[in-house]
Amino acid sequence: MAPQKDIVKIAIQMPGAYPQLIELDQKKPLSAVIKEVCDGWNLQGPDNYALQYADSVQTYITETNRLDIKNGSILRLTKAPGRCAEDLYKGIQSSDSGVRCDSLKQLADVSTDITFAQEFISRDGHSLLVQIVEEDKESCLIMTHTLTGFMELMDHGIVSWENLSSAFIKKIASFVNAKVQDASIQRLALAILENMVLSSNSLFQLVRQEVTLERLITHLQVTNQQIQTKAMALLMALLQTAGEVDRQELLAYLGNKNLRQYIYKNIIHSSGPVGDEMAHYLYVLQSVTLNLLEPLMRTPLDSYNQDQRDMLHNLRQLAFETESEGSLSNERRRSLCAKEFKKLGFSNNSNPGQDLVRAPPGLLALDTMTYFASRYPDAYSRFVLENSSREDKHECPFARSSIQLTLILCEIFRIGEPPSETRSDFHPIFFSQDRIFNELFCICIQLLNKTWKEMRATQEDFDKVMQVVREQITRTLASKPTSLELFKNKVNALNYSEILKLRQTERLHQEETLAPPVLELKERLKPELLELIRQQRLNRLCHGTLFRKISSRRRQDKLWYCRLSPNHKVLHYGDVEEDTETPPIETLQEKIPVADIKALLTGKDCPHMKENKGKQNKEVLDLAFSITYDVEEYSLNFIASSRTDFCLWTDGLSVLLGREMSSECMRSELEILLSMEIKLRLLDLENVPIPDAAPPVPKPPSNFNFCYDFSQTEQ
Repeated sequence: MAPQKDIVKIAIQMPGAYPQLIELDQKKPLSAVIKEVCDGWNLQGPDNYALQYADSVQTYITETNRLDIKNGSILRLTKAPGRCAEDLYKGIQSSDSGVRCDSLKQLADVSTDITFAQEFISRDGHSLLVQIVEEDKESCLIMTHTLTGFMELMDHGIVSWENLSSAFIKKIASFVNAKVQDASIQRLALAILENMVLSSNSLFQLVRQEVTLERLITHLQVTNQQIQTKAMALLMALLQTAGEVDRQELLAYLGNKNLRQYIYKNIIHSSGPVGDEMAHYLYVLQSVTLNLLEPLMRTPLDSYNQDQRDMLHNLRQLAFETESEGSLSNERRRSLCAKEFKKLGFSNNSNPGQDLVRAPPGLLALDTMTYFASRYPDAYSRFVLENSSREDKHECPFARSSIQLTLILCEIFRIGEPPSETRSDFHPIFFSQDRIFNELFCICIQLLNKTWKEMRATQEDFDKVMQVVREQITRTLASKPTSLELFKNKVNALNYSEILKLRQTERLHQEETLAPPVLELKERLKPELLELIRQQRLNRLCHGTLFRKISSRRRQDKLWYCRLSPNHKVLHYGDVEEDTETPPIETLQEKIPVADIKALLTGKDCPHMKENKGKQNKEVLDLAFSITYDVEEYSLNFIASSRTDFCLWTDGLSVLLGREMSSECMRSELEILLSMEIKLRLLDLENVPIPDAAPPVPKPPSNFNFCYDFSQTEQ
């Protein structure tokens, strides 16, 4: 008796008969099993029968795949593949068109099975189908079944595509080129040509000669989505298989404005949704077209290239109305150029080309800046002049920002990376506009300036601003805007405060998904970490900060210093000189006992803001704070130099007054500390020895030639 694991309980069906329930012994030859089944129904000639799955994938059971049969499977007794292939071969040659049509229809259905395909091809059945296509005398329905069966047979790889005759290839191409043709035939013909192109370079050349790109483009304008998809698939196959010369020609064509407009109008804006297959092809087209920018992105600026130097100086001249440089001495001209390049935001103002030696983004950054300056001169001048009139540390550097923004856009669109075989996340906006990369840059560089002002950023906050801008762009692109105008409206509506709200919402959602023990651990850790932040704030107050006095004429004229005594009981302050960094506490003559402080005021509630009501801009209001003392009759007024200093001092003063800290810096730091502490607590440290003493410091290297100067390189 066979082991239990070799026995499979199955049901076998046959039309017009009751099913048989049998225990299939996997050790018994399949021919013996079929004979027993035939005997059960009194059928003669078991060699003419075979078993087949009864479900939608009607695969023949063979000695190779029989072990895949599971308990409860339903099989059926049907014609053996050899007998079926013989019958269909004869039926296809019948003089009766009805018999030919039925035979070809059945062939298209059963050719998906490789066992049948081997039998049919061994009888040279595929050549019979090729002959039907070449003669082209059959009806559209018969031709559709013929092409379907041919495709299914060829998919098994038993016969090489290269064995097909040129007459057959030309006939298939004629189906594609025909202005009036059955849609099913055109769809199948496009699919056959795609397989030919992908199989060899010689077939690529034949197909390229027979089918023009213009003809394929017309197929993208039809309403039939299947034909659109197959035409796009053939375009992508041509691109994938082409040699270098043909590839450059195809790339230039695929990057053509008219082609993208056809796709935008007839596919993206069509009545139905874009299918998964078409979405992948659109993603590939987007990727290969954007990759045309890769040579620019990989090429650093050449300081000896006169054209590139002229582009740099053109940026400067478009931004500033300068006196005639021809009348200036060389020294005066160099000084003027350096000054203006500094206003433009170049780090190396004497040799601005050094800022563009980093590749990526290389020359692409220069190209985007030049495009913005020439395409939108008013916006460009407004950006540069607005920031050059600000205080140095608050200005948004145009050149530095442009270089980093270009790099961010390259990373978002994955320029330089080959298209993925599985991705389908194309951007509809790409097909809506010519030179879309440059146009997006023009919108995003103005967005960057807007975000810089919203964040009240300084040069130290550059990386933070760029992170927010990246998030604004990626979130907006994720909503799949279909036009440049829609992108512009959405990305500008997604301001800094909205980004903070979204981050907070996502953070809360993440917390909700945490396990209860983790949430409990988080609550236990919070008081300890809050105390750590409180101590840091008090230490910062003890160290002190330099503040500026702003006169009624908004001119920064005097400096004063304020610091907390080590025992946290007295605030010391007083005027200091310009070069003073950290004056000794004894030199600060004025003082206020902490016990006398009555209130902490911020923004428009501050006395020095009320005195100049209507004259202070929002930037100053957001950095202003005051403390009142002596029954609120007197006040000490501050204007912080940055948002960070504002948060540190208002938090520290709140701690001194016994209040809760409430700044955004505190919330951010608490979240970071909580996240780090929880991760450390949840680390599996079992059997991991933790030394009591720190490991020894290694010996210094013999030289420091490995050091790299980052001063001219954005990170």
